Amino acid sequence: MMNDFDNYICEENLSIAWIKAFLKVMNTNEVSPLIVSITGFENGTPIELNEIRRLLDNNLVINKTNLNVNQVANTIFPVSIWNKAKPRQLLYDRYFRIYPKIKKDRRNCYGVYFSRMTAYLPKGSSGKPINQLEDIIKLWTETKRNQNKNPRRTALQINIYDPTRDLTSQPRRGFPCLQHVTFAPFGRDGLVVTGFYALQHIYERAYGNYLGLCRLGHFVAHAMGLKLVRMNCFSGIANLGKIPKSALSVLKKQLLEKYTKNI
Repeated sequence: MMNDFDNYICEENLSIAWIKAFLKVMNTNEVSPLIVSITGFENGTPIELNEIRRLLDNNLVINKTNLNVNQVANTIFPVSIWNKAKPRQLLYDRYFRIYPKIKKDRRNCYGVYFSRMTAYLPKGSSGKPINQLEDIIKLWTETKRNQNKNPRRTALQINIYDPTRDLTSQPRRGFPCLQHVTFAPFGRDGLVVTGFYALQHIYERAYGNYLGLCRLGHFVAHAMGLKLVRMNCFSGIANLGKIPKSALSVLKKQLLEKYTKNI
């Protein structure tokens, strides 16, 4: 039994939640499980401390990861091409026009999370790719319109992991760490999004993953006429990632010096 949820972090501010997760893993090497919840949103956008994100982005450059927070978030939801005032299909069309370019990045050779959400097609299937995201939105809106009630909570789920492609003997693969996403109505007009990771790299990926899941939740909530009220992220195993702990000691010191009052 987890001792009073020692591995559970709940914060209004995404940046503070990430700091807590980072420091926890820095102090213990690996955490299993790690559950992070974000509850603070302004017009669907998660509350952040911009200085923390900049500090992390700069450190990712120093350690030559070829990553930044926004890049990671965009693998889950490409917010820059979403126009709330336009039909959702425009977002999907825009994404699949640029997807060939995205796929050329060797880090995306096995796929991208948003493409799995919107064009899920098991290997060898002769059927049409499934837009899981649109299907759950339509299920919600049509059930509300035709039956004046919410669909069952367990129906609003998206699979990322595809055993026909991802069940391999490779010692390292890198994708997909995010396995599954669920959406659940909460209260009168709220929506909760939850992402499940088999393994999550807290230094390199977690901040962007939290941000991407929040953006995805905002998109779905907007489409359903709801408000995003919580993002949960469950990691079966949480570790730092590929960068050794010794290379992160300066970042740890900076975070402790500047933000101890918040954590």
